[in-house]
Amino acid sequence: MQDRRSGIVWALTAFVVATMLLGSAALRAAEAPNVTPKAVLGTKPPKGAIALIPYTPGKKPSLEAWNKEWKADAEGYVTAAGGDIVTRRDFSSMRLHVEFCIPPGPEGKRASHGGNSGIYIMDRYEVQILDSHGQKPQAGGCGGIYRRIAPKVNAALPAGEWQSYDITFHAPRFDAAGNKVRPVHITVVHNGITIHDDVEVPGPTGRASSKKEVAEAPLRLQDHGCPVQFRNVWLLPLKD
Repeated sequence: MQDRRSGIVWALTAFVVATMLLGSAALRAAEAPNVTPKAVLGTKPPKGAIALIPYTPGKKPSLEAWNKEWKADAEGYVTAAGGDIVTRRDFSSMRLHVEFCIPPGPEGKRASHGGNSGIYIMDRYEVQILDSHGQKPQAGGCGGIYRRIAPKVNAALPAGEWQSYDITFHAPRFDAAGNKVRPVHITVVHNGITIHDDVEVPGPTGRASSKKEVAEAPLRLQDHGCPVQFRNVWLLPLKD
């Protein structure tokens, strides 16, 4: 009788363990969906939007919205060189569309300087640009809220392909005494995949982490030594 009871207990234990393993595998599959990134290119600025780097094939884009010039190409894009560029205007909450291309390195090697660049929203909150196709999602990789929040999935395309960010950004809010009453919230769609869904960002990131938070500030595009190309950059201010 004792052997029979032991056999039943063993069988039940094996069933429970197998069920837990299957459940764990299903959870891991749900956390890491099979996604196929596809850049959202050529999106027209909606009514009320500001064309920061307007895109017309066969025409050099104007950079009059910025504090200085990057190299403009007749194919319709500009190339990062000679330092960061900053908008002449300040902004707050926004929808932002950015198309960018990281030039590949020689003979299939990683891009120069890692393809490093970034979008500093309000000159404080960086969405990273990096040649990180095929790598694990990380806060310092492409699509990361730099050194703060890793993307849910790595939606980066290989260097040499045009990519897109569609960003919805809600700026911090302050009361009459200057106390922060609402932190930054941001949604990022990278190449058609939502990689950050209304995540809270507690404060400025990376090299801007020492800056004081404010209600509005310029947009900055980073030159980090890699000739990253940008086109069709537009911004729609949001009232919230």
